[in-house]
Amino acid sequence: MSNQLLPTRQIVAMGGGGFSEEPDNPLLDDFVLGLSGKKTPRVCFVPTASGDAQGYIDKFYNAFPPERAEATHLSLFRDSRVRDLRAFLLDQDVVYVGGGSTVNMLAIWRVHGIDRIVREAWISGVILVGLSAGMICWFEQSLTDAFGGGPSALRDGLGFLEGSACPHYDREPSRRPAYHRCIATGELLGGVAADDGAAIHYVGAELTEAVSSGSNARAYSVKLEGNEVAETPMPTRYLAVDSPGS
Repeated sequence: MSNQLLPTRQIVAMGGGGFSEEPDNPLLDDFVLGLSGKKTPRVCFVPTASGDAQGYIDKFYNAFPPERAEATHLSLFRDSRVRDLRAFLLDQDVVYVGGGSTVNMLAIWRVHGIDRIVREAWISGVILVGLSAGMICWFEQSLTDAFGGGPSALRDGLGFLEGSACPHYDREPSRRPAYHRCIATGELLGGVAADDGAAIHYVGAELTEAVSSGSNARAYSVKLEGNEVAETPMPTRYLAVDSPGS
């Protein structure tokens, strides 16, 4: 029987923040890079949810210069130089998924087989991270505004993580009541919510901790208890006080 250790499966689910929303606050992204254990990890940005917006891609490269990471990106809307998607993504240390339309992103990923590839990458030890759409895609279900008309239930996520998720919990006033309502009516399973600037770190399928780039940003457990929705703040480690990954 082999004594070789299996790769560690990790997901960092950000409610919001990171390079695109907090360009002057590197704490969440530094936390992610620290998890790789490498001085300059290979980081691939996947901006599918934004339609591969060029401005978003430019922000990524500005935030991850060569001295910080070996940065690259995967474009699915434009002609890409990547011919072997599987080999390309499995060669990364971190796959960083941006925000935008979760619904459109998942549809495009499934056409290209990215859903299967990122699962394989996760199992092989590639760290999966993202904010907004890049937060909620990993769960079975989520609250999204991608359908229009306000936040609503999305029930066919990738399912790497159990339950549901909700981003931007503090920034958008409609998110919290909509999430509670969907859980109360059974449209969504109970799950987790994260403020902008808060992130939840999973090892395997287990939640290990919540961290934040701001002293007031929090993550929450939200679930049905009897006939009532219970929201419980998680202990959230402020990264400016405790240095990440060290």
